[in-house]
Amino acid sequence: MQESLALPRARDTIGRITPYVPGKSIEEVAAEYGVRDVVKLASNENPLGPSPRALEAVRNGAGEIFRYPDGASGELIALLAERLDVPQDHLVVGNGSDEVIKLLAEAYLEPGDEVIYADPTFSEYAYVARLMGAAEIPVPLDGEWVHDLEAMLSKVTDRTKLVFICNPNNPTGTIVSHERLERFLAALPPQAIMVCDEAYVEYVDDASFPDSLGWVREGKPVVVLRTFSKVYGLAGLRIGYGIAPPYLIENIRRVKEPFNVNRLAQAAACEALRDEEHVGRSVRLNAEERERLRQRLETLGCTVTPSQANFLWVDLGRDCRPVLEALLQRGVIIRGGDAFGQPHHVRITIGKKDENDKLLRNLEQVLL
Repeated sequence: MQESLALPRARDTIGRITPYVPGKSIEEVAAEYGVRDVVKLASNENPLGPSPRALEAVRNGAGEIFRYPDGASGELIALLAERLDVPQDHLVVGNGSDEVIKLLAEAYLEPGDEVIYADPTFSEYAYVARLMGAAEIPVPLDGEWVHDLEAMLSKVTDRTKLVFICNPNNPTGTIVSHERLERFLAALPPQAIMVCDEAYVEYVDDASFPDSLGWVREGKPVVVLRTFSKVYGLAGLRIGYGIAPPYLIENIRRVKEPFNVNRLAQAAACEALRDEEHVGRSVRLNAEERERLRQRLETLGCTVTPSQANFLWVDLGRDCRPVLEALLQRGVIIRGGDAFGQPHHVRITIGKKDENDKLLRNLEQVLL
């Protein structure tokens, strides 16, 4: 009888990590359910797609992919520095803003440190805490689905290292105001870093939204995260960035891979930034359709949380799973709230008018 072989042992924290399970793709739904013209309103993508200038940059750069990219993302950082009015040494570019989150964790988290974040919120915060052996401290949102900063502050200890504020919050679309967040920052101990994840900032039209870059310019221990995956329509190229004082950026760069962002992503991001007309068109469409969709959903008996993002957090008043399945059979993909521990909710990305209309027609058939 053959003896069982001893297998290599992974780190203890690895066994506690559950791999991320994405929602079904358009291709999967079409094949599995035999439907055509599938509408995907599940991943908070820009329904208008990328800027034509970004697409042209990808086409023009394709012949150079045999060359390594600029490891410093120099052109993009120079452009961002000018746009954001920060020095270049305040910036780092990542393979999506989620890579910057992971780099921050690798640079600053020791086993036993604490990471505080809201619940529900973006899953990456819990993931990096677990990966690094840090303690995960989730704090429930308040009754309006907004960050409960007082409750979060009550969880802060001398072991707190990272405090994540997703603003607007994913999946709820709610924001924390400048005044509240400024008081919260002032109350944090000196070893704690406040991370403002502003992936959806371009969609915000609420004047109370924080000037987080002002805190960075003042040298406060603040990291601001932004991305090209949302309003800029470059989710498939994976590119985002972080803004922070140099004493934080320097350590993040120490753990960054030499060529972490490919040359096509860098070129597309530069042109996407320059095409302000496309960004404006995307923001206007989102604002118009967000309000129209909110009103129509409420006529169907749903409760819709006010959103400052490109999605809506919707209480169906019933288990979301049968509704999701019925919509998939009709060629409509949305995100179930059960993925965030809220089985009566769904998250609906704001699409183009015809996409939203298809959702509404089919949702009415399912709900009523």
